[in-house]
This record gives sequence, structure tokens and C-alpha cells, in this order.
Amino acid sequence: MAEATTLVGKLETDVEIKASAGKFHHMFAGRPYHVSKATPGNIQNCELHEGDFGKVGSVVIWNYFHDGESKVAKERVEAVEPEKNLITFRVIEGDLMKEYKSFVITIQVTPKHGGPGSVVHWHLEYEKISDEVAHPETLLQFCVEISKEIDEHLLNEE
Repeated sequence: MAEATTLVGKLETDVEIKASAGKFHHMFAGRPYHVSKATPGNIQNCELHEGDFGKVGSVVIWNYFHDGESKVAKERVEAVEPEKNLITFRVIEGDLMKEYKSFVITIQVTPKHGGPGSVVHWHLEYEKISDEVAHPETLLQFCVEISKEIDEHLLNEE
């Protein structure tokens, strides 16, 4: 069983932003279709496949550009906690499933202590299909980039 544990991993990062925690959370929970307007070079589209935006059990399809390629991810919303500005997506189909048995993305935004702005915490939890598959560090960097672009977009909306 020890062999399987090397395939399981998690990556985390924090991104400081100027926008409020609630506004950033709402971009993913309430209006993910608007994310492509904020970061068009990275996210081309988000469409609702099933259910309602921001509701547990709903399914969204993301079209995104990562590692020099256009990709697709079909994700089910697993958790939404507005009071914690938290949302969790489980990838159920798409390009990531070619290399991972499971892939879960949690985004939690907390207000910065003692000042304006917030901290976006990205948590990627995954199981690779084999040792040849790299850990998704480039995807974590992608999350940092889209966080900064969404922040910029939210500040320009004010």
C-alpha cells in the first residue's frame, strides 16, 4: 500500500489580493461565468451543465488555457460555505482526468487581519495515475495568475 501513497498529493498557496473576500468568493460561487471576463487569457468560458451556479451538486464546464494548450474541465461543486468564503470543486471529466484519478480544488478567501484586502488560499488535492505524472505545480501557478487578474478586475468594477 505504501506505493499508492506516493501518487497522492496536495499543493497549497496563498495569494494576497486587494479585493474583499466576499467579492472574490462570489466570482467563483455566484458568477463563475464572469471569471473569463476577468482573466480571458487563462479562462475562456465557464458554463453551467447541471443545477444552479454556486449550489452543491451543480456541474460546471471550464474552458481554460494551461501549459500552452486549450483544455476542458468538468467539475462538480462539492461544498459551498459563504460564511467562510469557501468553495470546493471536484474534477469529474476533462484533461486533468488523463493524468489524475482524482482532483479536488478548494478556494477559500479570508479577510486580511488589520487592514484592507484578503488572502486567497488555493488547495489542490489529487491522486496521480502513475509516478510518471508530475505534481501539478504549473496548475498552482495558474491559480496564482488568475487570482491576481480577478483581483484587478474586481477593483476596476468598483
